[in-house]
Amino acid sequence: MKKILTPVLVTLALGFSVSLAPAKDVALLNVSYDPTRELYQDYNQVFADYWKKKTGDDVTITQSHGGSGKQARAVIDGLSADVVTLGLPPDINSIVNTAHTINPKWEGLYPDHSTPYTSTIVFLVRKGNPKGVKDWPDLVKSGIEVVTPNPKTSGGARWNFLAAYGYAKNTGQEPKAFVKALYGNVKVLDTGARGSTVTFTERGEGDVLIAWENEALLSVKGAPDQFEIVYPSQTILAEPPVAVVDANVDKHGTRDVAVAYLQYLYSPEGQDVIARNYYRPRDKAVLAKYSSQYPPIKLFTEAEQFGPWDKVQKDYFGDGGVFDEIYKAPATAAK
Repeated sequence: MKKILTPVLVTLALGFSVSLAPAKDVALLNVSYDPTRELYQDYNQVFADYWKKKTGDDVTITQSHGGSGKQARAVIDGLSADVVTLGLPPDINSIVNTAHTINPKWEGLYPDHSTPYTSTIVFLVRKGNPKGVKDWPDLVKSGIEVVTPNPKTSGGARWNFLAAYGYAKNTGQEPKAFVKALYGNVKVLDTGARGSTVTFTERGEGDVLIAWENEALLSVKGAPDQFEIVYPSQTILAEPPVAVVDANVDKHGTRDVAVAYLQYLYSPEGQDVIARNYYRPRDKAVLAKYSSQYPPIKLFTEAEQFGPWDKVQKDYFGDGGVFDEIYKAPATAAK
């Protein structure tokens, strides 16, 4: 934290001067998951303006993005994040349990178990939907090429996996066989959700991208003549969490601004930024304002289908877990 060294002197009517506290230049590092670049570029400016008006201090927020699991590992290995805004709770818990730099009770420190916005998992297809993709069973058909990232490194990929697995459970199918058939149609696993979006939208690979809703909406906005969204009959409620990295903010002297940075996500202004970047805001009034961009959809939760996140992480995505059982990497290496 850098301080402006010259104090400001103010002469009062009584004839003597007082020195006001100097303004500060404050720097924060937000380590986030793959598709949140546009969200936090927008939010960072809104927050910086708010903080300047509130305190007189200038705050600069640097962003780091990648697959959620990779980002958690980077923080564990020493990336000096002030806050983390990751794809799912196990990634924050891995920092808690391995690096011990985040309060173990982090989920209770902000509303909605520290998830200021939600999203869900949908399909992005090419304009006109040439392969006729309507629901999850279409993704296991012969001749369909599916694009999705790697659950070992990407939080979005784990939501994708659980959405498909939960659909199979809820419709009386054998879920492990269903997701094995689906991943049999996946040729390459990118390390993060944005990488998979680039593979589908820019490299032209695949027939359908399993995507965060916000990522799909952003793609359609950028190229409405090339892509469209298919909402499956049911899918999962995704809740990306946030946390202050306590050891780092105490070392940097940035706790007040880091806490405020996450708190302000819940404000009407922060929720509006969230909604205009295609995430689903928690604030009901803001959600109603943007309701036209969020079609009604049947959602199930991770908790009701699979149980506690730490068990899910171990059983489904840990070494030797369900994903390792069902997926055999093709000859083409993951990007």
